[in-house]
Amino acid sequence: MASSTLICDSEPWKELRVHVEDIKKTHLRDLMNDTSRCHSMMMEFDGILLDYSRQRATTGTLNKLFNLAEAARVKEKINRMFNGERINSTENRSVLHVALRAPRDAVINSDGKNVVPEVWQVLDKIRDFSERVRSGAWVGATGKALKDVVAIGIGGSFLGPLFVHTALQTEAEAIECARGRQLRFLANVDPIDIARNITGLNPETTLVVVVSKTFTTAETMLNARTLREWISSALGPQAVAKHMVAVSTNLKLVEQFGIDPNNAFAFWDWVGGRYSVCSAVGVLPLSLQYGFPIVEKFLKGASSVDQHFYSAPFEKNVPVLLGLLSVWNVSFLGYSARAILPYSQALEKFAPHIQQVSMESNGKGVSIDGVPLPYETGEIDFGEPGTNGQHSFYQLIHQGRVIPCDFIGVVKSQQPVYLKDEVVSNHDELMSNFFAQPDALAYGKTPEQLQKENVAEHLVSHKTFSGNRPSLSILLPSLNAYNIGQLLAIYEHRVAVQGFVWGINSFDQWGVELGKSLASQVRRQLHASRKKGESVEGFNFSTKTLITTYLEASADVPSDPSTLLPKI
Repeated sequence: MASSTLICDSEPWKELRVHVEDIKKTHLRDLMNDTSRCHSMMMEFDGILLDYSRQRATTGTLNKLFNLAEAARVKEKINRMFNGERINSTENRSVLHVALRAPRDAVINSDGKNVVPEVWQVLDKIRDFSERVRSGAWVGATGKALKDVVAIGIGGSFLGPLFVHTALQTEAEAIECARGRQLRFLANVDPIDIARNITGLNPETTLVVVVSKTFTTAETMLNARTLREWISSALGPQAVAKHMVAVSTNLKLVEQFGIDPNNAFAFWDWVGGRYSVCSAVGVLPLSLQYGFPIVEKFLKGASSVDQHFYSAPFEKNVPVLLGLLSVWNVSFLGYSARAILPYSQALEKFAPHIQQVSMESNGKGVSIDGVPLPYETGEIDFGEPGTNGQHSFYQLIHQGRVIPCDFIGVVKSQQPVYLKDEVVSNHDELMSNFFAQPDALAYGKTPEQLQKENVAEHLVSHKTFSGNRPSLSILLPSLNAYNIGQLLAIYEHRVAVQGFVWGINSFDQWGVELGKSLASQVRRQLHASRKKGESVEGFNFSTKTLITTYLEASADVPSDPSTLLPKI
């Protein structure tokens, strides 16, 4: 029988409901005038500066949120996660992505067994394999070194590794380690994505990494079969064993596919897809591109935040503070979206990754006990690097609906540029906007200010900014592999804290299953219609009409086609 106890029935939740009415009477202009308040809302950890003074919150708000965390047993849930308990109850699994980046001598148990030695067995295997490929000791079927890697995976097997790869591409040490090499990611089953990924590549010098835990993911395996054909048609079927490796736990299907099971790299049921970038899912392709030592720094950055999250008191705990403030914004102030705004082009794939980490984790409508929730969970995450976003959606953020913003800045650019006689450097120009935008959102501009500036009366309302729009700022010292790992772990744990407070399971994703199962029905229909000329049956009128129109308009597709690969 499901428990009916929900966090919204607790006294701290009710107190925050009352308190929010007081906060609505205040303006950030006034809150920002309280220097002691602002000072208390800044903290530093391991070189990272967090400033959350531009949140619509007082020190009293924070104390009430800490009481809410206590009522939700957040500390107990964090401990249970780190202790390997099966907190993913709907799938009866532990949640141990922290073990993926734990030091070699750490002890993290799952079902009474320390999993850290297994993790390091895989990491050592990746280190050895990637070094052999990078040194030329492992060569392709024709004896040529493998300089190019295509990683095939989707969702968590794609977005996290892509974010890290993109962030490292312009980092000085990583550039040297990756010189002469390419890493590409094939995710979409759309053949256009295949065409783009193999354009300019030579099968003789290409290694394909197939990432699928079960080796049954429909999109991934169709893409894998396509690249297997690309390789075998050029080099012969025997070449597959030298040009394709796997990240999977299903060694039987790996072998049936034509990949040597010795070249399969394991991960575990206690690793959720969107939390898997620190497993072989991300470590293998990233090590092939940059070398294992660079990736190990990334893992150490994430591990530093793991230990901070586990041990720091909540008032000095970066992920906990961020998670509680997100709950405050969503559940009490009623803000349903969050903008992630990194002022670094290297972080252009960060927001897409966090979209999945956050929205797949916390987009739930029932409690962990299966009780329908009377409150909203999760938020709509989106974002673009600054200053690009400023010329895109900032209009809405400044004068439309209120969307809390995360501003992420970097002290030292990966690629500094200085021009003689310019007022500031290129990076200073970027960071000028990073520092200015949060104040513009917080303070706004009043009609009185505009009138003093002699703005025409008919334009005053158009140029008025209400302000009182919350944001927070995260300032990183640089953007190397270590810092990238820190940033990833902060956001992973922030999402977990939100789920712990809301009382949901942030570690399953049943919502992605229904569409996939219905797609199987459509797939069978398309096959029957193409091969046997069967009419479309078993669908509602709308879907039947769409499928029929599609089949009629694409009748030139042969019923028994010979192999055709992209022509780019």
